[in-house]
This record gives sequence, structure tokens and C-alpha cells, in this order.
Amino acid sequence: MSDGQCRIDRAFIRVEHGLVHLRRTEGNANALPLVLLHASPGSSRGLEGLMTALAATPGAPPLIAPDMPGNGDSDAFAPDSPDIGWYADALIRLLDAMGLDRIDLYGTHTGARIACEVAAAHPDRIGRLIFDGIADYPDETRDLLLRDYAPEMAPDDYGTQFVWAFHFVRDQALHFPHFLRDPDHRLLSRAVPTAPELHASVVEVLKGLTSYHKAYRAAFAYRAADRMRAIHAPAMLLSAENELPTLRAANTAFAAALKDGRVDIVGRDMPGKAGALATFLRWTA
Repeated sequence: MSDGQCRIDRAFIRVEHGLVHLRRTEGNANALPLVLLHASPGSSRGLEGLMTALAATPGAPPLIAPDMPGNGDSDAFAPDSPDIGWYADALIRLLDAMGLDRIDLYGTHTGARIACEVAAAHPDRIGRLIFDGIADYPDETRDLLLRDYAPEMAPDDYGTQFVWAFHFVRDQALHFPHFLRDPDHRLLSRAVPTAPELHASVVEVLKGLTSYHKAYRAAFAYRAADRMRAIHAPAMLLSAENELPTLRAANTAFAAALKDGRVDIVGRDMPGKAGALATFLRWTA
């Protein structure tokens, strides 16, 4: 574009059971497209900053960031209790609908777990793989997260869902898990979202009010360590200084379990993070 800014387009792709919404950019058609999978409880909107920084990198390929079914503007066609395997298959169906046989894949948090399963179950579809925040939790913690982290929600006559969504999003920046508000669970490395950021994130949660919990629960139940050894693609695990300590601590063991894994430490700035991804993905102008 003439002003030097990245243009992120939006589109809907029809798959067997509904419409999938995505964000995408143009890029080097000779390179593998990079598909980016977002964290819960939001959508690909949360990846716009990274997409902008990546698109500004010389040699950047097309970038594609779908909203998971039941999140953002994608239709909510997941079954009542989907597992991560279901979300992985949903991504493969989307790639098939788009005519994409092989991609590089980035996933953050819930998206990282989906990326893990896609790479393990469909090794022929993945070139290189990037995990941005992935861990397995002890059984006691996993049970607690499955029980309390993502309650099923629905609109009611008093509009309590609006107040709940605001506090749900804000509290995630203050504590992990968000419902344990003692000093031991305080997040000191994260800034509270600005008012515009908080508003935008709350809107995304409200869009998927009755379905947002499905991907969360699938992610918490997933055991990534069981699947890492089945991954053949070269993989990078990002260790960001503002990431949850639990997720940073898991990187070393996961990298050792992978056939070709490495850990890269990145700072808070988006251009630096994009540069680390571009180097690993071997983009050339």
C-alpha cells in the first residue's frame, strides 16, 4: 500500500458445516503460506499486530488467520464436547476448501495445541511449526481449569453476560487462573489492557458467548507431550518475557521431545517477534 501499511483483508470460506471467517494478507506466492491460529477466548483479531509486523518482513508469504468455529465471526458448528482433534480436523477441512496442500503453521495458546495436533496427525501438510505458549498441566490443575475456567454462558433477561464478559477478559490480565485472585496467582509481567483493547476483546467474547468454552475445554484437556514425539516438522517454541511462567517453563522439555525442536527467546516488541519467526521460516526476498 502507498502508506507503507499492511492491508489485512477479511473473508468467509464455506466448509461442510458452515462458514469460517478469516483474516489474510497477500505475499510471496513462491513461499509456503503461513497459517496463524489464535488464542482463546478471542479470534484472529488478536493476531492483527503480529500479521502486520510479519507482512512488513521481506519475503513474507501469504498470511492466513482463521477464527476457530464458535469464535469471532466463524459459525459455531462444533459438537457439544469437541476435543483438539476435532479442531485440527476442522482446520484441515478449511485448508482443503482453500486448495492449500501444505503450509507453515503458527499457534498461540489454544491455537498452539491445535497446531500440535495438526502437525502430529497430518505431517505431510506442515512445513515448519511455531508454538507460542504451550504446556501440559498437572492433573489437579487441569481438573480445576476444566471445572472453573470457562463456564458455559448464555444471554439472560438482566444482561449479566455483559458484566461477566468484561471482568472475564480483564481478570485474565491480572491473574492466572483468572478466578484465583490471591497474590500467588497475580500476573506481574502483564499490562492491563487499555480501554479500547479491553472493549474489543470483550466484544469478541460476546460474539462467541454460547460456544467460546468449547475450545478452551478442549485445550485444557489436551496432552501435548503425548503428541510431540509424533511431530516430524522442524519446530520452534517461543519464550516471550511477558508469557505465563508455566508456559515458559514447559519449552525446554517440549523442545527435547521434538525430533527437531528449538527454543527462541523473544521480547515484548512485535517487530522482534516477527523477525524471529521470519528467520526460522527462512523467508527470502
